[in-house]
Amino acid sequence: MISNRVILVLTVLFAAAYFFGIRQIPTLDIGDPLGPRAFPYLITGGLVVSAGWLLAEMLQARKAATPQENSEPQDRRHLVLLAGVVSWIALYFAAFERLGFLLSTPLFLLALMAYLNRGKWVANVLTALLFTAGIYFLFSRVLGVSLAKGLLGI
Repeated sequence: MISNRVILVLTVLFAAAYFFGIRQIPTLDIGDPLGPRAFPYLITGGLVVSAGWLLAEMLQARKAATPQENSEPQDRRHLVLLAGVVSWIALYFAAFERLGFLLSTPLFLLALMAYLNRGKWVANVLTALLFTAGIYFLFSRVLGVSLAKGLLGI
């Protein structure tokens, strides 16, 4: 499917750009031997593994597909959906500092899940709120990372 190819290419390009950005982070000879690059390297590794997994699934699906199944669909709604999700992510990034993590993240997740997981409002709301609370606790309390405070000031 063409959307899988687009996602694969974008993931690889993002991982390469992210890796280049990591290389720009200065390191010190004293202190933590892993330095400030350890967590970003972990994210890059996850992106590369995800891209590899998607590639393996695409190749496996191509082997199993009949010639009729392998043809590209005439319907391009999946491209519109992909563009909408990318736009929503860009809006989330733009609003993140202004609104803060605790407001922007559940709104972002709830809107995506409301569209992609239609009709399951209780599950969507609980997932958005619990995920946000869990990530906030992990980063702010356990790891000591300061997240965007925004309007709430928390």
